[in-house]
Amino acid sequence: MARIAGIDLPKNKRGVIGLTYIYGIGRSTSKKILTNNGIDENLKVQDWNDDQLSAIRTSVNEVKTEGQLRSEVQMNIKRLMDIGCYRGIRHRAGLPLRGQHTKNNSRTRKGKRKTVANKKKVTK
Repeated sequence: MARIAGIDLPKNKRGVIGLTYIYGIGRSTSKKILTNNGIDENLKVQDWNDDQLSAIRTSVNEVKTEGQLRSEVQMNIKRLMDIGCYRGIRHRAGLPLRGQHTKNNSRTRKGKRKTVANKKKVTK
């Protein structure tokens, strides 16, 4: 079981896919890390030896990942909300902020709404 940056990597996956389980590392970054260390992308995580594992760890430490990256993203969002720009207001309201329409879609951002039936007016 390979443990890098506080994350247990799945041992049966290819190395290039296994590294993407770390927040902040995608496919292109994982490919770059493996090629810089001279490790085959198709080699499974369980087949990495100790030297390869330590080389990967040092390369991952150079990239901003996990807690440090999450806190930076949250600080950026907080900054947008503090200055009161359009994106910050949309964040605050829990609405989509990249120009999507909200009439029919955006259930992910708005949440599931309960429809309230109109009460019938009593006529006299």
